[in-house]
Amino acid sequence: MIKVGIVGGSGYTGVELLRILSAHPEVRLTTITARGDNGTKVADMFPSLRGIVDLAFVAPEESNLKDCDVVFFATPHGVAMSHAKELLDAGVKIIDLAADFRLKDTAEFEKWYGMPHACPDILSEAVYGLVEVNREAIKKARVVGLAGCYPTSVQLGFAPLLTQGKALVNESALIADCKSGVSGAGRRAAVGTLFPESSDNFHAYGVKGHRHLPEIVQGLKALTGNTRDIGLTFVPHLTPMIRGIHSTLYATLTPEARDIDFQALYENHYRNDPFVDVMPAGSHPETRSVRASNYLRIAVHRPGNSDTLVILVVEDNLVKGAAGQGVQSMNLMFGLDETTGLKQVPVLP
Repeated sequence: MIKVGIVGGSGYTGVELLRILSAHPEVRLTTITARGDNGTKVADMFPSLRGIVDLAFVAPEESNLKDCDVVFFATPHGVAMSHAKELLDAGVKIIDLAADFRLKDTAEFEKWYGMPHACPDILSEAVYGLVEVNREAIKKARVVGLAGCYPTSVQLGFAPLLTQGKALVNESALIADCKSGVSGAGRRAAVGTLFPESSDNFHAYGVKGHRHLPEIVQGLKALTGNTRDIGLTFVPHLTPMIRGIHSTLYATLTPEARDIDFQALYENHYRNDPFVDVMPAGSHPETRSVRASNYLRIAVHRPGNSDTLVILVVEDNLVKGAAGQGVQSMNLMFGLDETTGLKQVPVLP
């Protein structure tokens, strides 16, 4: 059994980790930390886990994290990198759901997250946690920095177009128009996510610059083998729903790509990826079709047979965009089938 610890288990991604890992056949949950809730039983905070998780939250300094095989960090940015060295020295693997090990350029990290990177040496060995792109590297990793929720949908939506060895689209003018449910903002109290503020409302944010932008561009450029530059307009929106991401991606075809069957291209690209569903031509995937699951669904459109390609991508921001992708990475790191414990059917209605 894999002994698992969770740091920061009292947020939305933390409870998703608890929900998924508590039913994982190869996992034993050993410790869950939440400094402000030290001593509180998990089931008292999350009644959905009554009779399933019989643990109490503990303060990090009172935990047995060093006795774990792997520790998940469902914490604010900056926490995982402050604990990384001591855990790695103890032989513990790390999966960080925040941004500490995503951006390879420490100057970019400091610019977007407002803090210096505490362990650039560990960052240099960390593997970016987007399974469908870095599957083999994740298998050998000690540290995984999980892809963000928006970056997962955008990169997997564009990936088949950027990995062909030549430019099929104008890579200097890609557009990602993305919408997320309110849970993406976390569980902390904030005016913008109060029910009267977010319900019956819809708005863009971060248009001037969003911290997921450099992560997405880094990932898209890596898909080209770091041989071509990427230009991306990324506009996130907050929608009045609890969970889910819908990304509408736009790309302009090059003259050489006008005769390509893009439906076949996408189906072939993801034929061996169990959690990516390329839907039939003409489909319009809905966020409810992936709710509470690790699936990501894609539909490819070419309106009017024009030179504009429209890719629709949906995922659950808390599962495929966070906790589920973390468990998928953990499975690979410990030699398990990547689908282990992750075959939950999406919830409807």
